[in-house]
Amino acid sequence: MPQLSLISLISLISLISLISLIVGCASTLPTPARTSTTEDPMNTTHRTPNQNGSVVDRDTLVARLKKAGELEVSGADQAEVDSYFDTKQFRFHGPDGFDADYAGLSEYFKSVRAAFDDRSIRRGIIVVDGNFVACQTFIEGTFAREFTQSPAGPLPPNGKRVVFDLSNIFRFDDQGRLVEEWVRTDNRSLLRQLGAPGK
Repeated sequence: MPQLSLISLISLISLISLISLIVGCASTLPTPARTSTTEDPMNTTHRTPNQNGSVVDRDTLVARLKKAGELEVSGADQAEVDSYFDTKQFRFHGPDGFDADYAGLSEYFKSVRAAFDDRSIRRGIIVVDGNFVACQTFIEGTFAREFTQSPAGPLPPNGKRVVFDLSNIFRFDDQGRLVEEWVRTDNRSLLRQLGAPGK
């Protein structure tokens, strides 16, 4: 039997996990109904969950996810970006045990915007289950200035087009704000594109 490299093994496990998530999302078991109440000074609003158990509909979650990504990558007004997140509770979980709060995620995207020109983001396959959204994400840009937060530390620009190929799982709260994110990516491929030593 041929030996698998550690990167190949991790990629295979990530693929199996994503397939399991998709298959699990296809389950026809009914979700128990629950109702949440949102209190505001003028009114009490009763919100009934949809079939997936979320009080925010699928299309709204997907639209908010796409818009939040576009705002982060483009560098839009920070107050507008903040409105898509629970800025106090948000937690990010990345490869190699990298964890961050909302401020850490914002700093990371700030470094991406500083290093890359002609940035774009697009979402691939999207699967929604309740308040969870799993998707492929592709962030692209031309590597024009030092990238201070690469997986290998600061790297000088090489002028090439770079694609961040990500698998994400997002968790939203009942108001449609992002509260948690898990990301898997092939750092070896990214570092090769960035021209890191030891590729």
